[in-house]
Amino acid sequence: MWLNATAAAVLALLLHADAAAQAFPPAQISKGGELYARNCASCHGKRMTNPDWAIDLKTFPVDEQTRFVNSVTNGKNSMPPWGDVFSSEEILALWAYVVAGEPRK
Repeated sequence: MWLNATAAAVLALLLHADAAAQAFPPAQISKGGELYARNCASCHGKRMTNPDWAIDLKTFPVDEQTRFVNSVTNGKNSMPPWGDVFSSEEILALWAYVVAGEPRK
């Protein structure tokens, strides 16, 4: 029984490994880039730079996908909710773009 619990814990760690190691399909990253350019760049910067009023997405923790999805879906601080604008697939494409679409700091 202990071995099964340990194996399950190791599997869970591997499944939640650093998102930067995830292999995102190029089409998903591209779709996220297009969505970002149309909807997010005005606040977060053309290349995800750090304007005074929004988070620097290049420094967003790559192991916090759930936080990202929740923030985009429900809004955060002065950012409005986008859950009625973007589908789940589009939010995941945005995540792929944030993690893999631009060089990270």
